[in-house]
Amino acid sequence: MCGRFTLAGGVLCGLIKEAKGIRMSIRVLVADDHEVVRSGLSSLLDDASIEIVGEASDGNQAVSMARELNPDVVLLDIRMSEGDGLTALEQLHSEMPEVKVVMLSTYDNPTYIARAVAMGASDYVLKGSDRDDLVVAIHNAASGAGPAPTSAMNRIAGAMNARKKPISDEMPLTNRESQVLRHVALGLSNKEIGLSLGISVETVKEHVQNILRKISVTDRTQAAVWAVRKGYV
Repeated sequence: MCGRFTLAGGVLCGLIKEAKGIRMSIRVLVADDHEVVRSGLSSLLDDASIEIVGEASDGNQAVSMARELNPDVVLLDIRMSEGDGLTALEQLHSEMPEVKVVMLSTYDNPTYIARAVAMGASDYVLKGSDRDDLVVAIHNAASGAGPAPTSAMNRIAGAMNARKKPISDEMPLTNRESQVLRHVALGLSNKEIGLSLGISVETVKEHVQNILRKISVTDRTQAAVWAVRKGYV
């Protein structure tokens, strides 16, 4: 029945395979501004129950192709010459929340990872990682299982959301203020902090002002330095 291909036949075949418990390939869109990287990923992911359905050369094209192809997972580079990955991630998460995004980057940068967490990425994988790590990240994203325990995403997300006791009775920060301060120290904007914590930008601004007053600093940079020195991140 699955020998001849028609659109209706293809859909029916897929339903039959799902009913029989046959695992379907994960449809992946790869976005990277280097052709050699895109080609390498296609070869690397061959025979891993993963189908590369498209290749985008920048963030804007990735969003456009995702609308057209509706992939299960977008493998998205952070820094691209036209339309960066984080901006594309925000747009994808807003328009197509069912499409999972795995960030793939050369940079083990806490700020990049924190921004990816805030904007709804499923995982953050370094380009120097093993093939198996990348395959696991894609499968976990597609299934909604979350990142692997060793993922950098878990490490940073934990730092962003951890709860700590106030540093002193003279200078208490509430749990929410502590969370906001960690986000500030990781370089997130008010909008990104709001997305991460599920609060409005106005509420974030209020928390930031309270933090600056309580720790006796005048700007976010000083607050970030203070947070690092105190072990908040």
